[in-house]
Amino acid sequence: MAGLIVCSAGAFAADPIKIGVDGPFTGGSSSMGVSMRDGVRLATEEINKAGGVLGRQIVLVERDDEAKNERGVQIAQELINKEKVVATVGYINTGVALASQRFFQEAKIPVMNNVATGSIVTHQFDKEPENYIFRNAAHDSIQAPMIVEEAVTRRGYKKVAILADSTNYGQLGREDLEKALKAKGITPVAVEKFNIKDVDMTAQLLKAKEAGAEAVLTYGIGPELAQIANGMTKLGWKVPMVGSWTLAMANFIDNAGPGGEGARMPQTFIQEPTTPKRKAFIENFVKTFKPKNNRMDSPVSAAQGYDSIYLLAAAMKQANSTEGPAIKAALEDLKTPVEGVVTTYNKPFSKTDHDAITANMPVFGEVRQGRVIFANAEDQKSAGQVRMKQQQ
Repeated sequence: MAGLIVCSAGAFAADPIKIGVDGPFTGGSSSMGVSMRDGVRLATEEINKAGGVLGRQIVLVERDDEAKNERGVQIAQELINKEKVVATVGYINTGVALASQRFFQEAKIPVMNNVATGSIVTHQFDKEPENYIFRNAAHDSIQAPMIVEEAVTRRGYKKVAILADSTNYGQLGREDLEKALKAKGITPVAVEKFNIKDVDMTAQLLKAKEAGAEAVLTYGIGPELAQIANGMTKLGWKVPMVGSWTLAMANFIDNAGPGGEGARMPQTFIQEPTTPKRKAFIENFVKTFKPKNNRMDSPVSAAQGYDSIYLLAAAMKQANSTEGPAIKAALEDLKTPVEGVVTTYNKPFSKTDHDAITANMPVFGEVRQGRVIFANAEDQKSAGQVRMKQQQ
């Protein structure tokens, strides 16, 4: 009998560790979702090759939420009840994150948001005694002031228009932009909304143009942002686009063509080999997934996806457990720095702070000839120095 017990315990110890991966792998958000998933796969493969976590291999349970809130809800329940995941990474779309993560919160299973930027995402359960929602992306309360600082302070535009999509992401981002403008004593000359899949932005752009906008601040995703750039080209009206990090998406750059040149956006990661770790990551990614023109569709999503798995692995190792509460407690008090490609995470989280990225970390990227490069020479020069989290 004793032999049987030992045997089954041994078999149990080797059970794989299941981690959910939820993102839009089809549709307009897919360049972010697929890049994130590929970054996650790369990190998982490296960790498994090095012996896994706690002597067990990580197995990814990938699900396409199609950027739909109701699909995200179904997937969350499936990952928890059927697949029995120990944690989930992903969430590209703020709306999907807000609809889905309550199920993980109730089940005491950590979620590592590696792309969704709505400021509220990590604060949804602030009133509860424990919070299982973490993030390693730059939230909108960081990005919006950066966008305003770039357009208004650095470049001197006092008349700006805001164009934001009608999703949670777009409208929460618009609020953050208006707040950041107000802090500088500026009211936007036009605030216009558009829907996902809209192909004609003429009406919104005409309002901005007639109001005398010198720059357009954007909150949306690639396909519609490209329609804004194309709409400007059609109207023969060219003013700078400065917007959230999504202006770096391949489906903006490729669909906007020359109209997208010069667009600027905050980035936590630019596809340049500025440190040995980043160089190895970029080379592995390009070799493994063979993206078009060797350009990641969404470098930020790929890098943050990659880092999110290393953060979870470090927490499981420290906790010596795959139980949700133990992983959460370890994340809130990581003893050893985790070297990622976005940054080296030194105490990235605490009990009251579940956001790993602080305002000093992102830099401005700029679209140039089909790629995102450093917008500012000084950022390019200092890119080899890893920007670390400012401890509150």
